[in-house]
Amino acid sequence: MKRIRTAEEVINPAIIKPGSVIYVSGNAAPPQELLLQLAKDLSIKDVEMYSVLILGDRLEPLFSEERCRDLTHRVIFNGRLSQVAVNRGWAKYHPIHLSEIPRHIRLIRPNIVMLSVSGPDHGGNYSLGTTVEGVAEAIRVAKKDGGIVIAEHNERMPFVLGTTITESSIDYLFETGYELPVSPVHEPDETARRIGDIIAALYIEDGTGTTPGSTLQYGIGEVPEAVTDSIIRKGVGDLGIHTELFAGAMIKLVQSGAVTNRWKKSVNFSISSIFLAENKEGYDWLDYNSSIQSRPCDYTNSVFKIADQPKMVTINSAIGVDLHGNIWADSLHARQIYSGVGGQADFIRGAQYSPGGVAIIAMKSKTVKGISKIVDMCPAGITTTAIPADQVVLVTEHGAFDPRGLSLGERAVGIAHLADPEDTEKLLKVIRDNPAFHQPDKAWARGLSGFTPYEEAIKRLDR
Repeated sequence: MKRIRTAEEVINPAIIKPGSVIYVSGNAAPPQELLLQLAKDLSIKDVEMYSVLILGDRLEPLFSEERCRDLTHRVIFNGRLSQVAVNRGWAKYHPIHLSEIPRHIRLIRPNIVMLSVSGPDHGGNYSLGTTVEGVAEAIRVAKKDGGIVIAEHNERMPFVLGTTITESSIDYLFETGYELPVSPVHEPDETARRIGDIIAALYIEDGTGTTPGSTLQYGIGEVPEAVTDSIIRKGVGDLGIHTELFAGAMIKLVQSGAVTNRWKKSVNFSISSIFLAENKEGYDWLDYNSSIQSRPCDYTNSVFKIADQPKMVTINSAIGVDLHGNIWADSLHARQIYSGVGGQADFIRGAQYSPGGVAIIAMKSKTVKGISKIVDMCPAGITTTAIPADQVVLVTEHGAFDPRGLSLGERAVGIAHLADPEDTEKLLKVIRDNPAFHQPDKAWARGLSGFTPYEEAIKRLDR
């Protein structure tokens, strides 16, 4: 391993040659000094770069129109920095399940890997820090083929236990010390709190001396914060965590004492591939913390590993759902990519095979502009991350709808009741007027099979 003093020593056309394929660590762990130099040095041409949600406001030049002319971004998960480039055709978007990224890496065979590390520990090993996803596999493939690995050693990066690499895996090491990108979360509003209460009341189970509590997966935002608060209020314990993204809400849950992980198979600590925090204190909490470990996403997001967890409860969000139960989460329109496929489908499908598991899509019934997220039909050509056959439980502030065991028409009636009352009436008219839904009046005459209104769910929270 060679220690370098400046990014220019390795980020130049002599090392990053035409035809190079780069894999770079993303989320809170992009190697920012290396990437800033890549953005600046326009003499580096005809190269491709794969990434998963690059964060860090200072990296905006990396996705400029000028830089994109000779650097082909292949974006696996879109974010604020890359959205303009992707949606204007300056960059390419790859719809890939998070669980499939390591397999995809074996196909594309990157010859350059750029990442952030922390450490070394007393054994001389370096942690991949706050993001693992496909990084470990990219390093393995590149080294096997004679490629190079360039690492930023950031003194602010926590040493997250679990997935480490040896010093011999690193060709160049560059010392840095900038703050990691943070992901602040707004205090949950009343709508989010209603959603959190419904989920905790109906689907989060307490562990006992002989039966496991729920194993949880959820991400970042108002609803996860609200779910955490409601779980703590409910007073359940013996929970487990097996999640793609470990964020501030999970930290709060662990600190509350509700998480023991003792019912999980093979490992009795929280597992994740990606870590985000709201502030520096959150990243400090991750440092050498033995209650959590990182794993590559073909482990964390493996449908088989997810299914192996007891009472797996997965809680994800979406942009919209239609009356059939089609769910879309990565696109606003057919060719306007908001985020990415990510791991939602992995966890939705894995949870259904978990003993006592349930897959939940939780979302507010309206956008901030007052537009209903529950609609008659999904937009034409849009990518759906779940289909009706996935049997996903849907939750809004108005209630929860469980479609399992119900026909398409019966589901449509229940889904319509997740909307605001005014929108519900419009959707019910659509259902009544369309014979394809098969006698819908009988569905709501029987008392809305599968639908639990907020008022009924909340009674179970404080029992």
